Amino acid sequence: MAETLIILPTYNEIESLGTVLGRIRQAVPQADVLVVDDASPDGTGGLADRLASADPGISVLHRAAKQGLGRAYLAGFAHALDHGYRFVVEMDADGSHDPSALPAMIDLAVGGADLVIGSRWVHGGSVRNWPWVRQVISRAGNSYSRTVLRSGIHDITAGFRVYRADALRSLDLSSVSSQGYCFQVELAWRLERAGRRVVEHPIVFIERAAGRSKMHPGIVVEALLRVTLWGVFGPSSPKRELPPEEK
Repeated sequence: MAETLIILPTYNEIESLGTVLGRIRQAVPQADVLVVDDASPDGTGGLADRLASADPGISVLHRAAKQGLGRAYLAGFAHALDHGYRFVVEMDADGSHDPSALPAMIDLAVGGADLVIGSRWVHGGSVRNWPWVRQVISRAGNSYSRTVLRSGIHDITAGFRVYRADALRSLDLSSVSSQGYCFQVELAWRLERAGRRVVEHPIVFIERAAGRSKMHPGIVVEALLRVTLWGVFGPSSPKRELPPEEK
């Protein structure tokens, strides 16, 4: 059985899914892939099923409706832990995360890192094809989170990650309700506060070439609100559940 499970949340990613899965299978053929599709109206779930039928290393989890990135990853984590994987990967299905970085990131986790973050904002990391506004928002959000949470992580909002399964088991995942950027911030911060080893590996982040970005103002507002509350009150601060249109 494979030791690593790569979780790919999808919503309307039919233009990029096949290419991304092909690149993943080339980069880490020994890993399994779980596509978590939120009933994509463009047929992404059906494409995922067809690709899975031709490759035993790919499986698909269909969810009834769009429920947010955080819940998609939590469903993937539950699958990974239930099936005994040692390492769990988060990455986007839009092509912005380069699968060729996975071997080095997984090696860092094998070597003892509890969380390996594919980081844009450390030496050697960069972004391509982003407008300056997106870069400013990302840098400012990371800087604000680091300051308020007293964190040493430079790219705490990054969504390209490798977790050790035992580190995920140590978290109370049932209490996580964040979405988007804030989901990534919350999990990394919880592990950092618990004394777990967090390592940042430089990556080149490439803006999607197809489809539409899932970034919207609600994600930014949620992140600012939650990070501020955590910084003031700690991780047990009150949670604000966002309405579906903001997820």
